[in-house]
Amino acid sequence: MEAAGAAAERPGAGGLKYDRILLKLSGESLAGDQAFGISPTAVETLADHIQAVHNMAVSLGVVIGGGNIVRGTQASAQGMDRVNADYMGMLATIINALALQDLLEKRGVETRVMTAIRMEQLAEPYIRRRALRHLEKGRVVLFAGGTGNPYFSTDTAAVLRAIEMEARVLIKATKVAGVYSADPHRDPDAEFYPRLTFMDVMTRELNVMDAAAVSLCKENGLPIIVLNIHEPDAVVRAIRGSEVGTLVC
Repeated sequence: MEAAGAAAERPGAGGLKYDRILLKLSGESLAGDQAFGISPTAVETLADHIQAVHNMAVSLGVVIGGGNIVRGTQASAQGMDRVNADYMGMLATIINALALQDLLEKRGVETRVMTAIRMEQLAEPYIRRRALRHLEKGRVVLFAGGTGNPYFSTDTAAVLRAIEMEARVLIKATKVAGVYSADPHRDPDAEFYPRLTFMDVMTRELNVMDAAAVSLCKENGLPIIVLNIHEPDAVVRAIRGSEVGTLVC
């Protein structure tokens, strides 16, 4: 834990602890209080966080889920072919990325949507060198379409893009303060963990990310910060090195 953390947590530019990050947003975060779809108010809140990070001159990539529109695993459980269901979920992430891009660019934040599934009329195809160039130019890159392959979650896609972009940390935005021993909304006695190792997460089967994503982080020494996106300035404070949420390394 110490070796991986020390390598990945070295201070970034301007005294920031992390100068390049990958932010993972759930599709449900775009729905807000709605059960389905995209809430303009929720998108405004997410754009506030992204713009604040962008204003810090931090290189920022974002991966968005699609659960507010369709979740592949749920559709598959209801009888749909798993591959088709997963592709529908990938398309949902692209819809979400386009919605977020529209609002960010109205605010003057230059963005690029890059998709793992080619659709040039809407967005750029994902090419690693091009994505790195966008980050170097100070653009926010929204990675959509998951990995482009069925059977892989957007958590795994987020880890993969973070490693490819040489991110210092992956920040997973949730609705709770971090990682708990159980769902704190259902169990008032759930224990909060301010710091965990990758092995802790895997052996205790804690709900941080799916096992493939956590294993990929462990193999590449990529730390994860799990925090509450609704907490004011949570992402900004995490980038500056404040103890926010749960650190997994």
